[in-house]
Amino acid sequence: MKKRKYKTIIWDWNGTLIDDAWLAIEVMNDMLTRRKMKTITLDLYREIFDFPVKDYYAKIGYDFSVESFEVVGNEFITLYDERHFECNLRLSAMKCLEKFKNANMNQYILSARNHKQLEEEIQHFNISSHFKTYSGLSHNYAHGKIELGKELIDNENIFVETTVLIGDTTHDFEVAQSLGIDCILLEGGHHSQKRLKDCGVILFEELDQLTGIIDE
Repeated sequence: MKKRKYKTIIWDWNGTLIDDAWLAIEVMNDMLTRRKMKTITLDLYREIFDFPVKDYYAKIGYDFSVESFEVVGNEFITLYDERHFECNLRLSAMKCLEKFKNANMNQYILSARNHKQLEEEIQHFNISSHFKTYSGLSHNYAHGKIELGKELIDNENIFVETTVLIGDTTHDFEVAQSLGIDCILLEGGHHSQKRLKDCGVILFEELDQLTGIIDE
């Protein structure tokens, strides 16, 4: 596979650098159980989770005429945040971050996570020095990542021709397309292999495979 010369990497966070799909399912199943609704499996989750997340909640069975999306969305975030430090970085995440940092590559995080909680998690793993900056949303509803990405490109004067976005969902591919940058996707996050393959971009099982395609 031909190596590609990138100077900038824009990382997704949840499911890409941090292994948290399991927690998202446990929290959601706790909420569903409280409501006597049918719980979900990891395989089903990866097939139906999507952005905007309001659509994902509807697919599970939430009736927003009974409970507003804002109520259930905030409940999920509250329960998730109570346990978020139980999550670990994905295998080889630290190795990749250090390798690209040592190669003087510019690294950023672009996340649908609330910025405050994103910052807490980055500090928890002691990896803030690997990034020029990181951007999360100002709310808990996981929409607006494309607009946030455009702001990042503009504010940091990022040269799109030598930039790649690395993520774990089809939405990351959509964001990359909107920003005019390349995209590499990872399995094992929040979307299934089949959904990721349909994007038609480079797809890896693990992060350590990145060093075989990115010429640092």
